[in-house]
Amino acid sequence: MPILRQIAQLGRPVLRQTARPVADPADPALQALIEDLLVTMAEADGVGIAAPQLFEPLALFIVASRPNPRYPSAPAMEPLVMINPEIVHASTETETGWEGCLSIPGLRGLVPRSREVTVRYLDRHGVSREETFTGFVARIVQHEYDHIHGTVFLDRVPSTRDLATEREYLRILSPPTVAGGNDR
Repeated sequence: MPILRQIAQLGRPVLRQTARPVADPADPALQALIEDLLVTMAEADGVGIAAPQLFEPLALFIVASRPNPRYPSAPAMEPLVMINPEIVHASTETETGWEGCLSIPGLRGLVPRSREVTVRYLDRHGVSREETFTGFVARIVQHEYDHIHGTVFLDRVPSTRDLATEREYLRILSPPTVAGGNDR
């Protein structure tokens, strides 16, 4: 049965370590960790989560874009488990977008990322796959890929002026409307 687990917060050494490769995708302990990642991510309204965020320094993450209170306009997709992922191509075209992190609650930052990435990985059954992702899902992949390399989104924010609290971020997403078109 999956376990809702504690999420490592910024300052925990596991978030700054390079994760080690997964040796056996079929290992029952790994499959249990995948289930724990899925329930923990869903409970926290995440669109992705990496094993180091659950104190497991393994090259494993989940990408699961879906609209939720933290990302109301996220596209919907089925959760995708990526084991031992490798970004084999990243476009030179970039987009800057808001990111948050379950390990850094209450803070958002504008982060430039490649618009498109191609990733080679093993799925949860150990089958080798290679897929290309664009837009918001490519952003999630890069964010989670950073986690397995000891990097957090704050490391990618060009300036501290590009940071906002979660409350301010939500205000930016949904500016108040005033009846009659008067913005006073």
